[in-house]
Amino acid sequence: MLEPLVGVGPLRFGMNPGEVASALDGAVAYVSQGLGEGTGWGRYTDRGVTAVYGKDNNLAAVAVDAMDGPLVRLGDIDLIARPPSQVRAELQQLAFRENVSMCVNWSGDPEIEAWGISMGAAQEQGLTADGPEGYVQRLDTMVTEALLVGPELAKNPFESEPVSQWRDVRDEPPHPGTWPVRAEQERPRWDWTPLKSVGPLRFGMKPQEVAAALGEEPTSRHGRYSFGSPWEGLGQWILTEDRFDHVGVSAHYASGFSWPPALGAITIHGRTGPQVEFAGIQLIGRTVTAVDTALTHHVEERDLGLVIGCGGDLGVDGLNMFVRSTRAGDLLVSGARFCQEEWEDHG
Repeated sequence: MLEPLVGVGPLRFGMNPGEVASALDGAVAYVSQGLGEGTGWGRYTDRGVTAVYGKDNNLAAVAVDAMDGPLVRLGDIDLIARPPSQVRAELQQLAFRENVSMCVNWSGDPEIEAWGISMGAAQEQGLTADGPEGYVQRLDTMVTEALLVGPELAKNPFESEPVSQWRDVRDEPPHPGTWPVRAEQERPRWDWTPLKSVGPLRFGMKPQEVAAALGEEPTSRHGRYSFGSPWEGLGQWILTEDRFDHVGVSAHYASGFSWPPALGAITIHGRTGPQVEFAGIQLIGRTVTAVDTALTHHVEERDLGLVIGCGGDLGVDGLNMFVRSTRAGDLLVSGARFCQEEWEDHG
């Protein structure tokens, strides 16, 4: 049970890491950063929760996983592992009855300051029917997860430390809570030459050449600062990504302190991007499982290799292309990332 702004289950905001581990029956944080040193966090994999600590080593927030976390309840509402639209509707009704304000957070999901709740969603995972046990595969549905916080962070959970140090969402494209999908007949069709080009874009292009080829200025730009010498501090800002929302693509650049940005990878957005085919398989805007199944059959029939990206994305060995999943409300549609040969994709 969630006790708003007080705690969830056996956890209470303000606990130190030792008290959290004890409350979780001796659970071990298998992934952590700064745990026990002040601001930090620890992921308790076996429990499906992440504990986020403030500067005094006090528990400030608890993130509950969509697939592995406990089934948290607020009153009569089950918050976790359910279709996002259903949870949104039930929270909206409860907020109306309780005269509590509900807004939309960066991911387009409900956020309620009075209860210290910021909802989210993740792709559902399932088991195949192959063999006695099967293996994990991604599905076409989204299920809910949640960030639950104490009173100090309730107003802007993801914009506040220490949550922002655990998960920085500043470079994530914000969603208004709606996810329209462009109809197939409205999508242009792009050719793809593996490891060389996609549509009008060729790997190695400069950013201004990319914008000219697309006929659109970037909707947003992202980059990083290179490391300067110790007495200089941060070095120059380096462009790493341009997002083009009208066309429905993102351009990813290989760059460094001593060389200018050059196009190294292209992401076609599943909801809005152009259609690209491979061996007769439409890669964009379809259910993810349909594309995964078609690719798997293709490589099995031809004795090719199937590769899996760090985010569970499938691709054909040697092509450096990965089928990605894009949220469309409660469901997902397929997108794809196309890379030059030397590009090492990290999701």
